[in-house]
Amino acid sequence: MSEQDTQEFPLNMSEVAATKIRTLLEEEGNDELKLRVYVTGGGCSGFSYGFTFDEKVNDGDMVLNKDGVAMVVDPMSLGYLVGGTVDYTSGLEGSRFFIDNPNATSTCGCGASFSV
Repeated sequence: MSEQDTQEFPLNMSEVAATKIRTLLEEEGNDELKLRVYVTGGGCSGFSYGFTFDEKVNDGDMVLNKDGVAMVVDPMSLGYLVGGTVDYTSGLEGSRFFIDNPNATSTCGCGASFSV
């Protein structure tokens, strides 16, 4: 496991996302939880983004600490996300975390899947 500050980590977290993560963690009441960001095969564009809360940090995971919250990314997923930003939106279409990913050559309409 390697922990990075925001200037060295190859994936960013917006202030809005950090605030929402902090709110969700306070509601959960578990200080050990971290937002795990990952990429899986599938979805209408080839790859899908995933977000879950996890207590574990596995060997090779990178951890970003920002504004009192932690985000964890495995090495395989990080390769697809370098230079991107994890963000959060809430609107008429619902609320969700999403990634502004400069590596994606196309995305599906909802932004949950992408291709490179």
